[in-house]
Amino acid sequence: MAKVKTVHRCGACGATSPQWAGRCQTCGEWNSLAEERVETSPRSIGGAGPPPAVALPITTVDGARAEPVATAIAELDRVLGGGLVPGSVTLLGGEPGAGKSTLLLSAAAASARQGRRALYVSAEEGEHQVRGRAQRLGALEPELWLLAETVLPNVVAALDTVRPDLVVIDSIQTVVDPELGSAPGSVVQVRDCAHRFVQEARRRQMAVLLVGHVTKDGTLAGPRVLEHVVDTVLSFEGDRHHALRLLRAVKHRFGPTHELGVFEMTGGGLVGVTDPSGMLLADRRCGVPGSVVVPAIEGQRPLLVEIQALVTSSPLGRRSAQGVDPGRLSMLLAVLSERAGIPFGTSDVYVSAVGGVRLDEPGTDLATCLALASAHTGMAVAPTLVACGEVGLGGELRQVGQTPRRLAEAARLGFTHAIVPASAPNGVTGIDVRRVGSLAEAIALAGLEPIDSRGQEVPP
Repeated sequence: MAKVKTVHRCGACGATSPQWAGRCQTCGEWNSLAEERVETSPRSIGGAGPPPAVALPITTVDGARAEPVATAIAELDRVLGGGLVPGSVTLLGGEPGAGKSTLLLSAAAASARQGRRALYVSAEEGEHQVRGRAQRLGALEPELWLLAETVLPNVVAALDTVRPDLVVIDSIQTVVDPELGSAPGSVVQVRDCAHRFVQEARRRQMAVLLVGHVTKDGTLAGPRVLEHVVDTVLSFEGDRHHALRLLRAVKHRFGPTHELGVFEMTGGGLVGVTDPSGMLLADRRCGVPGSVVVPAIEGQRPLLVEIQALVTSSPLGRRSAQGVDPGRLSMLLAVLSERAGIPFGTSDVYVSAVGGVRLDEPGTDLATCLALASAHTGMAVAPTLVACGEVGLGGELRQVGQTPRRLAEAARLGFTHAIVPASAPNGVTGIDVRRVGSLAEAIALAGLEPIDSRGQEVPP
């Protein structure tokens, strides 16, 4: 007979405790323990397990089984290193409204269009809702099967009936196993249901795509073991108020994680963007103070992004950052004040990376500083100028990786001048590269007339 007991389970690592505590003793996370009623079933005690695996010489293992199969969505295949591997499980996380369901429904339809049967399991929406979205996306394919179900045994039974090559579970947090005896979305349900899908993927040699919810700070909801048990973790980013969407691989057992997929949300669904730099700069206004273009690197892909800054007089000294790290912005403001003589103590400062892009790399430091100096002086930089480089606390400029690729992308889009650190490598053609050693020199070279840390004007 089944028994019910109460435990306190950590939402970060899944560890249990007989009583509540402010901190998990296993992972150290604070305020992560939640009460949970668990039904212990006799089936979990004893019984026959799966047959033992057989050890083989590694040279006899069939390597062809790990070859990816293209999804026919170029940007998704770029991030996955060629496509989905049969028997693999991929977890896709992102903010609500980013387009996760749209992307995976399009991937399932593309698979069906190529003759590979796909099953889309909708655990959050009804069949008519998904069918309506598929019609808008042009994804009505005979080999695309639809199941509106939340109960795990019923989903597994559908796998026996349909025998798909690709399965989409939307979403893993809403699938429930009645035999576990805990609430849907709990740590136990999410962990055990995900583990069951991993087993089914391996046994049936089908690719499984799981949709995962995210918390308010942008991390995947559920136990940390959820990310460990799957083969690939994808992050789908994008502001719902902007059309641009970015797809990154956080973890990928079958390839590298440095690629970036770029999509545009349109009325007909997600469309891959072949020239993201041109799209991001399409609405740029030249000659406006506070605007500087930076050739950033996202993975292995160069992106030209406009950084805008606005400085207004205010005794409050507020700081606002969109698309850039607020902590790094505070550091750059301090360096500008101490090393370049541009104070911001009595000003409100606003900095934004245009287009909904998030820039976390240090190569954007120099462009951010030039944008702030331009906004402070009211003088615009040349519209054909780009800048990239890391700014140190001493006001020195340090080179960043893949500078030639950055500048080649800038030259392709018509930029003629670039300010880079003095130690940046050579070998860039088609653009006039100007090397400087300090932030004050870069500001002077951009024509923004700074003063140095001694209060003296820096000669151009």
